[in-house]
Amino acid sequence: MMRAIMTETLEIAIKAVQLYAESHPRPSQVTQTQAAEMLGMSRNTVAKLVRAGNLRLNGCGLIPVSEIDKILATDSPKNSPRRAVGQW
Repeated sequence: MMRAIMTETLEIAIKAVQLYAESHPRPSQVTQTQAAEMLGMSRNTVAKLVRAGNLRLNGCGLIPVSEIDKILATDSPKNSPRRAVGQW
């Protein structure tokens, strides 16, 4: 009985996430402040990453979300963009 309730709850949660994602698509580009929030760092650190060439801006001065995804996919502190701006 408990397992069935947990399974049903999980299915409801998955459906809720899917519905949210469908009604709130990810933007293709974000501001430096939004990028900072997504990466869990300050806007100043993001600006340093941009100046250091670790985050590129598009022609409108925004950061493509694909750039954010690349940083989030980096697990190792050795490869972290924070290292490039002297934080490690």
